[in-house]
Amino acid sequence: MLFKDALFVGVGPTAGKRPIHYAIVDRDLKAQALETTDLEGMLAFLAGLESPVVAISSPQGPNKGQMKRPEIRRRFNLRPEGKTWTDWRVCEYELRRRNIRMYNTPSRKKDAPKWIQNGYQLYKRLNELGFELIQPQNPVQPRSMLEVLPHACFSVLLERRPFLKNTLEGRLQRQLVLHLEGVSVPNPMEIMEEISQHHFLSGYLPIEALYTPEELDTLVAAYTAYIAVGNPERLSQVGDPKEGQIYLPTADLRDFYI
Repeated sequence: MLFKDALFVGVGPTAGKRPIHYAIVDRDLKAQALETTDLEGMLAFLAGLESPVVAISSPQGPNKGQMKRPEIRRRFNLRPEGKTWTDWRVCEYELRRRNIRMYNTPSRKKDAPKWIQNGYQLYKRLNELGFELIQPQNPVQPRSMLEVLPHACFSVLLERRPFLKNTLEGRLQRQLVLHLEGVSVPNPMEIMEEISQHHFLSGYLPIEALYTPEELDTLVAAYTAYIAVGNPERLSQVGDPKEGQIYLPTADLRDFYI
């Protein structure tokens, strides 16, 4: 059940000069903000909100070696003494074996790319502000946070892997998914209807209403936070609680995505 004044924030750390992209949707799935800021600006903003739930598109911590444990490897029919996939977190392996491509998280913080290190710092600082990671089967409370992967979120909503996010077709596809899920974004099919032969020949496409890849990623993260609160029966998670879990906006997590 949605609690009063709930706001759902999707955050995407990057390695840029303003390294944090974020989107905010309300309980009616209306987008309230699509912005970029730095870490201190993001923390100050979130600290001032009464009831935020924050979905972060970044690993919450390093690989802790869970994929080396024989009992976990047996669960996935891997050789108990084997070395394959030991450089991956359990949640990352669970997505990769479903054909959802992603990065792997190093075991040492200093070996992680800058954007992942920025993510580590964000989780740490939010925890100091009283934000807690959500727990499966427990009702989500205000000032909670969860780890998401936008590419995986779009994959489960589409029930297949999406087009590459930096392409025109990838942006159209992602925005259409969000529109059909009820997020207040323009219908990209209507955007395409406005494009004529003249536009192509003149080299100008009127696609200002089409969101950027970063905006779409943060919006699907915010949408997943909304699902965690408003429709928790539609939420799935992969991974080991000791190492970090990735949450997905679906009740039907498939074994393989083409």
